[in-house]
Amino acid sequence: MTKKTTRRNFVAQSVALGTAFWIGGPRVVRAGSTSALQTLSGACVGVGGKGSSDASHVAEHGVKLVGICDVDGRTLAKKGREFPDAAKFTDFREMFDALGDKFDLVTVSTPDHTHAVAAIRAMKMKKHVYCQKPLTWSIYEARQMREVAAEMGVVTQMGNQGTSEDGLRKAVEVIRSGAIGDVREVHVWTNRPIWPQGIGRPKGTDPIPSELNWDAWIGPAAMRPHKEGIYHPFKWRGWVDFGTGALGDMACHTTNLPVMALNLWDPVAVTAVHNPGIFENETFPNATTLKYEFPERNGLAACDFYWYDGGDLPPQSLTSQLPEAFRKKIDQQRNGGDRTSAALLVGSQGMLLSENDYGGAFVLLPEERFTSFKPPEQSIPRIPFKGGIDERQKWEFVQTCKGEYAPGTLSNFGYAGRLTETILTGNLAVRAAEGQRIEWDAEKLVCTNLPELNQFVHRQYRDGWTL
Repeated sequence: MTKKTTRRNFVAQSVALGTAFWIGGPRVVRAGSTSALQTLSGACVGVGGKGSSDASHVAEHGVKLVGICDVDGRTLAKKGREFPDAAKFTDFREMFDALGDKFDLVTVSTPDHTHAVAAIRAMKMKKHVYCQKPLTWSIYEARQMREVAAEMGVVTQMGNQGTSEDGLRKAVEVIRSGAIGDVREVHVWTNRPIWPQGIGRPKGTDPIPSELNWDAWIGPAAMRPHKEGIYHPFKWRGWVDFGTGALGDMACHTTNLPVMALNLWDPVAVTAVHNPGIFENETFPNATTLKYEFPERNGLAACDFYWYDGGDLPPQSLTSQLPEAFRKKIDQQRNGGDRTSAALLVGSQGMLLSENDYGGAFVLLPEERFTSFKPPEQSIPRIPFKGGIDERQKWEFVQTCKGEYAPGTLSNFGYAGRLTETILTGNLAVRAAEGQRIEWDAEKLVCTNLPELNQFVHRQYRDGWTL
């Protein structure tokens, strides 16, 4: 018999567990699908890079893969050796049409610009969806993803694997307990980008490899000539038509902890404090510093959130207060050494530092003040499956799809959609002049003081690739 939980019961369960950030759709098993005791079937969109492990991990948790799709036939053939019984496609639209009701869930692990078109189509087919971070390429798509997920009542999960870490969940509990007081500043920095940015489009065209479905790779973006090694398979992240830059690549990981702990939704303004600008309307800048402004939120203090990439760092007056070993790494970075990454929450009674990209480990500062600190009572469920963070998050997703894990997915599209909306307003600010404060109406998804930026909230889709 199919297990089903109503939205009312689901919310009641979440509140009882103290998980107020659970804001996605209900935990349900799709009517007419396999029961919790039967094997789920899956289809995978994108099986190279991260998509390769996504496919393998859901299979390890008991999902039978009936279809795999990748625009590159070479990647498809390689993954096909692992799943010889799965039908193979280079266009996910053809896979969805061909397999129809033969699968229950989908993984979407493509470049950012095709996340929404694949995931929304799958959800409208009543398929559960696991989608890699960032959830979407555009702010509008993030809103659509969470709304469609709620409407269709499917299980969803975004691939910010650190959400499965006990350490991140403990850190969220610590912040919510008031251990470091009112948090009025958050600083997050990253060692990204590690791909080309600040460059223009190359001239000319190269022959399209016979194994590559270039039309499907371009997807909803405007068609452009193929250039070997420029976009596919990895360097697409820096191109504004396909990726979301350093912010999109890492912020769903590194800002996850403070966003979850402090409900950092719906900034009222964002400023690109350091902003060389979008280069020739093609690639993100090499380095940026962004300032997000959040008002008071249900009793939480107003908060400024700073993001740094490309080697930019918080002021030395702040980093000088960090533990000596990490401070030395930062000092070395300022002198041309390797880049560091961290999240730092500055409260009225102390600070919390996480040097872990996924928020899986943290320290309270100054350390001498917290030597006898007792963690607050647990309020967020811990995933019982033991293993790596990737495997744990997939376990959470698959078991929720089966109806066998009552807490449900933590990074469901209700949460992940809001996280992604928040993050991507930073890329909107990069479209303005350096130091120009953009005022943001999150409810309407519009910039109110610079309306010319609103064209970048959404995109024009190529025929055949609309939401």
